[in-house]
Amino acid sequence: MSRLPLFLFGLILAFSACGPGVEEPLEPAVAVEDFLGRWNITVQGEDGPFPSWLELTRENGEVRGRFVGQVGSARPIPNLEIAGSRLSFSLPVQYESHPEDQAFEATLSNGRLAGTTNAPDGARLGWTAVPAPAMVRTAPPEWGEPIDLLAGALEDTWRVRSPDLPNLWVVRNGVLENTGQGTDLITRRDFGDFRLQCEFRYPEGSNSGIYLRGRYEVQIQDDYGKEPHSLYIGGVYGFLTPTANAARQANEWQTYDITLIGRRVTIVLNGETVIDNQEIPGITGGALDGNEGEPGPIMLQGDHGPVSFRNLLLTPAR
Repeated sequence: MSRLPLFLFGLILAFSACGPGVEEPLEPAVAVEDFLGRWNITVQGEDGPFPSWLELTRENGEVRGRFVGQVGSARPIPNLEIAGSRLSFSLPVQYESHPEDQAFEATLSNGRLAGTTNAPDGARLGWTAVPAPAMVRTAPPEWGEPIDLLAGALEDTWRVRSPDLPNLWVVRNGVLENTGQGTDLITRRDFGDFRLQCEFRYPEGSNSGIYLRGRYEVQIQDDYGKEPHSLYIGGVYGFLTPTANAARQANEWQTYDITLIGRRVTIVLNGETVIDNQEIPGITGGALDGNEGEPGPIMLQGDHGPVSFRNLLLTPAR
């Protein structure tokens, strides 16, 4: 019996390994539980990427969801389906310019969602999502030196969000004023945990807000005398409702004392604690990004109406 040359024997083994009897390794099975939790979304918009947010929970055996878009507040998802590794959901528009419902579809793989959604003009936009960080702090913060955010030249501490919009921010006699509907104002420096103290004032009917780390809006709005609501003054927009409406009337100076540690916030409005160490579930509409685990700037909303700030003091955690 003749023997095969060694190189031919090696070729036979190689071809055998590629033959129909060898199966490709399978991806791990995806369970419904793998979809549950909070997700930070990045949509590749036509004018650049923008953040959104998704939360999926199971209630009485049924998967339910809520969503925050590029603008607006958290709202429930009426149409949602999970099939294997596929997720699809749709919901009516809130403030978006879509002529029809927003629709999302994605595949879950390696702990990450990736799929497409519809743009206002009908084009398909890619989107990805990663699990939101818990951001739990195990020890109380040690505070550093306070920073006066109104000291020095305005442009040294702040930058505008949208150069294409009017910059209506000016400083007069130590007061930072936004005189109309223009661009938002963002600190050049980013912060992790901090305490922010300020005085603010607005004319009748006006609307503004302070974005903590550029992601969580604490509402400023002319809501004197109204019942407390997450969309009204003292609330974290669409998520946290203040225990009381401690607002003063328009054109009066008012105070905020806001402490943010991880994703837990305490808000004192005009000397009254209206939100006490509550967890912020996710980013609010208009956020700069969804990178919740990272430091971020203070952003003052300037695209809704006039507002003034003074004594704007931030104490960062070390």
